[in-house]
Amino acid sequence: MYRAVALAFIKNRAAPSEAAAEALVQDLQIDVRYEAGEQTIYLQGEAVTAQLRTPEVGALASKVSTFAPVRVKLVETQRRIAHQQIREGRGIVLEGRDIGTVVFPDAEVKVFLVADPIERARRRQQDLAASGHYVALDAVKEEMSSRDRRDQERALSPLRQAPDAHRIDTTQLSVEQQVQRILDLVKERKDIEDV
Repeated sequence: MYRAVALAFIKNRAAPSEAAAEALVQDLQIDVRYEAGEQTIYLQGEAVTAQLRTPEVGALASKVSTFAPVRVKLVETQRRIAHQQIREGRGIVLEGRDIGTVVFPDAEVKVFLVADPIERARRRQQDLAASGHYVALDAVKEEMSSRDRRDQERALSPLRQAPDAHRIDTTQLSVEQQVQRILDLVKERKDIEDV
């Protein structure tokens, strides 16, 4: 969602500032829909998921995420979407740097994923390459490190582990193993077999 806001800044040719954010979010419409089993992000009614993974959008997302009007708008949006899913009888899984501490501090299961910085950078580099963007590993690592620092040091909704979150180091885990660990935590909490 923060990438969608960054894309809105780009589409509106708005310089990243608190004042620009205040004006931009007034009429900003972001939605998440599940179509054919895939999550699609909509910005002002346009499907923009494919546009969100560029290095330009990623770098700007980290900057605009520090602006209070953006954070307030997206917390409201995230809660609206989640509550709609719940009203429709579906469970929800959310990911983000303040989901368990700010957006849904009373979530039933919270997970805080960590990994070795080189492994995180390698994974991100692969994601970028898969979308047609080659970035050197050192540059990816430096950008991620800078983003982590900004997110940890921001005054509003800083990146931190919730006290009741389960910390999982994913450095040596495949995606399938990560998912299984999280599903096991949900099953423990919900005492159910069909998750």
